[in-house]
Amino acid sequence: MHPNGKDDLKVPLLRPADGVTASLSTTDHRKDDRVRSVSFKVSDIKCASCAVSIESAVRKLNGVKSVSVSPLQGHAAVTYIPELINARKIKECIEEAGFAVSEFPEQDIVVCRLRIKGMACTSCSESVERALSMVDGVKKAVVGLALEEAKVHYDGNITDTNRIIEAIEDAGFGADLITTGNDLNKVHLKLEGVNCPEDAAVIQTTLELAEGVNEVEMDLAGEKVVIAYDPDLTGPRSLIHCIKEASHGSKSYNASLYIAPRRRESEQQEEVRMYRNQFLLSCLFSVPVFIFSMVLPMLHPYGNWLEYKIYNMLSIGMLLRWMLCTPVQFVIGRRFYVGAYHALRRKSTNMDVLVALGTNAAYFYSVYVMIKALTSDKFEGQDFFETSSMLISFILLGKYLEIVAKGKTSDALAKLTDLAPDTACLVKLDNDGNVISEEEISTQLIQRNDVFKIIPGSKVPVDGIVITGQSHVNESMITGEATPVAKRPGDKVIGGTMNENGCLLVKATHVGSETALSQIVQLVEAAQLARAPVQKLADQISRFFVPTVVVAAFFTWLGWFILGLIGLYPTWWIPKAMDGFELALQFGISVLVVACPCALGLATPTAVMVATGKGASQGVLIKGGDALEKAHKVKTVVFDKTGTLTIGKPAVVSAVLFSSYSMEEFCDLATAAEVNSEHPIAKAVMEHAKRLRKKFGSSTDHNAEVKDFEVHPGAGDYLSENEQMARSCVLVAIDGKIAGAFAVTDPVKPEAGRVISFLHSMGISSIMVTGDNWATAKAISKQVGIQEVFAETDPVGKADRIKDLQMKGMTVAMVGDGINDSPALVAADVGMAIGAGTDVAIEAADIVLIKSNLEDVITAIHLSRKTMSRIRLNYVWALGYNVLGLPIAAGILYPFTGIRLPPWLAGACMAASSLSVVCSSLLLQSYKKPLDVHDARGQNYCPKSA
Repeated sequence: MHPNGKDDLKVPLLRPADGVTASLSTTDHRKDDRVRSVSFKVSDIKCASCAVSIESAVRKLNGVKSVSVSPLQGHAAVTYIPELINARKIKECIEEAGFAVSEFPEQDIVVCRLRIKGMACTSCSESVERALSMVDGVKKAVVGLALEEAKVHYDGNITDTNRIIEAIEDAGFGADLITTGNDLNKVHLKLEGVNCPEDAAVIQTTLELAEGVNEVEMDLAGEKVVIAYDPDLTGPRSLIHCIKEASHGSKSYNASLYIAPRRRESEQQEEVRMYRNQFLLSCLFSVPVFIFSMVLPMLHPYGNWLEYKIYNMLSIGMLLRWMLCTPVQFVIGRRFYVGAYHALRRKSTNMDVLVALGTNAAYFYSVYVMIKALTSDKFEGQDFFETSSMLISFILLGKYLEIVAKGKTSDALAKLTDLAPDTACLVKLDNDGNVISEEEISTQLIQRNDVFKIIPGSKVPVDGIVITGQSHVNESMITGEATPVAKRPGDKVIGGTMNENGCLLVKATHVGSETALSQIVQLVEAAQLARAPVQKLADQISRFFVPTVVVAAFFTWLGWFILGLIGLYPTWWIPKAMDGFELALQFGISVLVVACPCALGLATPTAVMVATGKGASQGVLIKGGDALEKAHKVKTVVFDKTGTLTIGKPAVVSAVLFSSYSMEEFCDLATAAEVNSEHPIAKAVMEHAKRLRKKFGSSTDHNAEVKDFEVHPGAGDYLSENEQMARSCVLVAIDGKIAGAFAVTDPVKPEAGRVISFLHSMGISSIMVTGDNWATAKAISKQVGIQEVFAETDPVGKADRIKDLQMKGMTVAMVGDGINDSPALVAADVGMAIGAGTDVAIEAADIVLIKSNLEDVITAIHLSRKTMSRIRLNYVWALGYNVLGLPIAAGILYPFTGIRLPPWLAGACMAASSLSVVCSSLLLQSYKKPLDVHDARGQNYCPKSA
C-alpha cells in the first residue's frame, strides 16, 4: 500500500471484488428504511375508474402503506413494508385486477453470508447449494465446505434471509446469519434506562429522525439496539449522544458499545467441545465392550465368568455387551441417524449413510444372535457389539481431531482480524491545532475526521492521514514489508500497523468496514469461499461415491457368503466362534465404513483456505480458488511500465554543476524558479532540494520565489546521453548562462531487475507493454532485462496484445496499476494489480499486491504452484486411500496372508484419512517466499546519483 498522498481520502483503500452488490431503493435518512417504494408501468388503464380499481385492490394488501396510480401516464407508485410483502405480490395483485404490468422494476440484489452447521463432505455442501438454488428469488449461492459458510445473492423483493435459513434447515442443516449487504456500517449499542415499550419507542423514533441513520432494530428484551448508518453523516459516538439527548423528565437514557461475542470462534470451540465430550462418553461404554469381547476372553481364568449362561445360551458377557453398546448406538450415535435421514430425504448420500448402515448391520445382527441364544439351548453365535460401539467411538475421535485441525486452517485470517487495537486515544484540538483534551475510547467508536494520538509502541486504530509529528511505522503485519516506513504530515497510515518511535496525531479517513484491514479480511473470506475449478473432480466423484460403496459392500458380503456356502474356500479360513455368514458380514461392514468421501471433499478447500490466508499475511491478496489455480499455469508475465516497473513518480537521479556556484546555492536558485510550478519535474527538483538541505544541515523549509515567473513548455534543451538512459535533462541558467543541470527520470524499482531474472529461472518469460515512447521503453527494458517490448500502446491495444499471446497457447499474467491497465487485467488469465494503484485496477484484478513490490509477483505464482502441488498430493492421498483401503477391507489379502481389516479398525482408518488431508494442507503455513525484496535491494539495480 502506497503510504503517501491525500487524494481520495473518502474512497476505500481496497474494495471487495464481488461483482454483485446490494442495490436498495433510495430512502430518506430520516425515514424508516424498512419502507420501500416501487414503480410499475401498467397497461389497459382507460379512465380514472381503472386507476381507482387498481388502488383499491393494492391497498387491501397487508404491508402496503400507500399507492398512487396515474391514468394518463399508466404509472403506479407503491410504498410498502418489505417484511410483510414484496414487489412480485403487488404485481400479481394488479394483474389479478385485470391489468397487465408491462414493466417490472429492476431486481434489488442483496448479498448475505450464513454459517452452515452439520456439513461433513462435498455432497453436503452440494445439497445446501441445491436447497438454496430452489428458493424463489435466489440468484446465486456458493457454499464453502472448509469455511462452513454460504454466500447467497438474492432478490430482496422476492425473498429474505428468514426464508433462506428455513430452506437450509429443511435440507437438514443448521444456519445462522453472519452479515447481509446492509451490515457494512452497523453499530450495536447496549441501552440503559429502557424499562418499557414506551421507552423503546422514544429511542427508536429519536434515532430514526437523526441525520445519517438508515435503519433501527430494537431488542427490548435484550436492552440492545442495532443501528445502520451512513459514516459520512454520523457515527457511533453521535448516536450514543443522540440517545442521551432523548432523556426527558425523570426518564434518563444512556447507551454504551455492545461487542457481540465472536460467533465463529465460539461455535468452533463449542463444536470441538461437543465432539470431545461425545467421544469420551462413547469411550465410557465402548472400552468395557472391547475389554469384555476382545481382552478378557483371552485371559483365562479371569474372563471365564463372562461365559456363564443366564438362560439357555445367553451369557453374561453377551448381555453386558448389549447393555453397554445400545446407548452408544442410539444415543451417542443419533447424529449419524439424523444426518443419514436428511441425506436420503434429499435423495443424496453422505458419510452418515455409510456409518449408519455399517453400525446398524453389526448391531442388529448381534441382537439377532442374542435373541437366538436366548431362545435356544444349542445355538452358538458370535455377536459384533464391539464393532458397532468401537466404530462410532473411532469416528467421533476422527471428527474431533479433524475439527481441531480445520480450525487451524483459518489461523492467518484470525490473526489479521486481531491486528486492530481495542482502544484509541481520541484528542480534541483548538483552532491553533493544540491538544486541549485526551480520552481513551473503543476503536469501534472512532468516526470519520476524528483526530487520535498514537504514541510509540502503540497500534494505529484505523486508516488516516498524519497531521502532526514524525515517526516510523512498522507495516509488516499488513504488507509483509519488514522495514519501518517513515511517516510525516500528509502521509497515510494503515489501521493495525505499529508506531515505532515518534508521537503522531492522525485524522481518521476510513473507519469500520472501509479500512484497509477490514477490506483485506473481506477479500480473504471471499477467496476462501470461492470454489477452485480443481474441486470439480471431488464434486463429480462425490455424486456416485457412496452408492458405489454400498453396492460394493453388498457384493462383498454376498460373494464371501456364497463362496463359503458352496465350499470354495477351506473352513479353517473362518475364525473360531464365527461361521461363513458372520465372516462375510464383517467384510461387508468393513467396506462400508472404510470408505471416506470426506477426505476428497476437504482436499481442495482446506488447501485454498491456508494458502489465501498465508498469502494475505505476506502481502498478496488472492481473490479465490480460480485465480490461485490459474496462477500456477502462468508462462508469460506482461508488465506495464509506469508505476509497475518504475516508481511512478519523477525523481532527480543526478545533478551536475557547470559553474562556480555551490550545489546548495544552485539548488536554492533552481527551487526559487520551480516553486510555483505544478509540473511533475518541477516537483522532483523541489524534493531533491529538500533532501540536499537536510544533507547540508539547513533547518529552513522556506523557498525563495522569483518574480515574473513564466512557464515555457518543451522549450528546454536536452542531453543525448541522458535521453538514451530515458532521462529528462533540466538545464538551469543563472544570469543568462548555464550553471548546471538536473537529470530527472521515473526511477526503476530497485527489485525489478532481480524479479525479471528470477522469473526467467522459473521458466516464465517477461514482456513490457507501455503507452510511453519507444526510446523510453527500450531504455527501461534494457535496464531491467526484458527482451520483448511493445511501446506507444493504448489501453485497448494492451488487451489485444494479451489476447495475441493467449492465441499462441500461453497462460498470461498481467501486472499493472492504472485505469488504462484495467482492460488488459481483465483480458489476462491472471490479473495482478499493484496495491498503490487505482481502485479500478484493483477491482479488475484477480490478485492484489498490497506492498506494490514486484517480488510479490513471484510470491503469487510460487505460492500458487505450491498450493496446487499440495492439492494434488491431497487427492493422491484421498483417492489412494480409498483405492487401497476398499480392496483390503473386502478381504483381497485374506486368502494369501490371513490379514483382514476388522470393522472397528476400518472405521479408525476412515477417520484418520480426513485428518491426514487437513494436516497435509496445514503444512502450507510453513510457506516462505522464494525471493525477498531486501535481497533485490542488495543488488546494483538502484539508480546512481552524482
